[in-house]
Amino acid sequence: MAVSIKQANGTIANSAVLHRNLHEEPPTVIHASGQYLTLSHGRKVIDSTGGAAVSVIGHGDPRVQRAITAQIEKVDYCHSMFFACKPAEDLARALVDSTGGRMSKAFIVNSGSEAMDAAIKLARQYFMELSPPQQQRIRFIARYESYHGNTLGALGVSGHKARRAIYEPMLSQNVSHVSACNAYRGKHEHETDKMYVSRLAEELDQEFQRVGPETVCAFVAEPVVGAALGCVPSVRGYLKAMKATCDKYGALLILDEIMCGMGRTGTMHAWEQDGVVPDIQTIGKGLGGGYVPIAALLIGHRVIGTLDKGTGVFVHGQTYQSHAVVCSAALEVFNIVQKDRLLENVITQGKNLESALKETLASHPNVGDIRGRGLFWGIEFVQDKDTKKPFESSLGIAAAVHNEALYQEPGLMLYPGAGTVDGKQGDHVIISPSYTVTAQDIDAIIRGAKQAIDTVFRRLSPHNTPVRSLL
Repeated sequence: MAVSIKQANGTIANSAVLHRNLHEEPPTVIHASGQYLTLSHGRKVIDSTGGAAVSVIGHGDPRVQRAITAQIEKVDYCHSMFFACKPAEDLARALVDSTGGRMSKAFIVNSGSEAMDAAIKLARQYFMELSPPQQQRIRFIARYESYHGNTLGALGVSGHKARRAIYEPMLSQNVSHVSACNAYRGKHEHETDKMYVSRLAEELDQEFQRVGPETVCAFVAEPVVGAALGCVPSVRGYLKAMKATCDKYGALLILDEIMCGMGRTGTMHAWEQDGVVPDIQTIGKGLGGGYVPIAALLIGHRVIGTLDKGTGVFVHGQTYQSHAVVCSAALEVFNIVQKDRLLENVITQGKNLESALKETLASHPNVGDIRGRGLFWGIEFVQDKDTKKPFESSLGIAAAVHNEALYQEPGLMLYPGAGTVDGKQGDHVIISPSYTVTAQDIDAIIRGAKQAIDTVFRRLSPHNTPVRSLL
């Protein structure tokens, strides 16, 4: 466990940073290279999660470093209200082209939460730009056990109960939620995928009717649910059915690919594997690969065409949108993924990772499910495999596994998540290494993950003595 230096009142004594937890001082990273992080006391940690599924080309790539330096020497910053810059133009073109022309334009911001807020506002404005305007369109439908960001707008469409809890009175009342597409927990016994999709489509249809279909701007979903559920992919046909329901009532489809997009699941855009094109798509994390803070919207022709026929102005903007240095770095990351053919490695090593995880951990009595796509895999923990009963949240199982992995030798990153079942109970960890991962790296990741999981559950008493809470 992390060593904390506390004052009498319980706060950290030697840091001016408001860390995630005032009562714990996180270990300091002093160097990062390839798949490894080096901590201040010399220990090395395998970054098998790429932070939060962010690092896609590994750490310390000199090509990105050179791109950043070269851009700073040309143009560091210019305000997008008055000027354009070449890196933003080039990045937007690359992103639009990566969709095969199925999306029209890109809007570049600095974080996933900002991107989701922009998507919500753009969806609303789309209906205000129609002739005649549909002013009654003010609602959004999203899913339970979802997470779309930390700003009030993004959190408002999220369905994760624990993350919403203290802010609930402040969140939008114009959002409602339907069931997530989670085959492990939602699909009935003897129910086929087709039957399951049909049931979820009917639930969404009924929700449109309940709130008034003429009031809904958009349905919001992740093709592969990331932090909230732990890499849960949509079953075949699900997104097509959701899009059909949106089209039936004239609503937009917003797909959140902040975590699962930009190649993470084996195609540049996760929706490519589901045969559906969104009206608005959010991307982030892997877009900058951790070298810079960046996210973006990809906007479909339907929305852009309506805006073009209307005011032509998106009533939204940010000081650092389309930042020259940020866009230059992200474009280099994008180009490296393409030039080094890293999506091929995502597919190849993704299959290796899936096979190794299932071969090594599927029989563990406390591993309920192993699921994912590409290099984006989740492991869900349960008390009982037959009933799928989760552990009590007070036990902090996911956090305990994370900490055990981090402080064992060699250290290993496992991204912990809680509230997997209902937003409060349930535990999972995510494995999402960079696209440069090798078979040897995966062997080390599997060994470390098994060691940490075995140690935590061996230590857990029959009376479920609490181990450590995830804060």
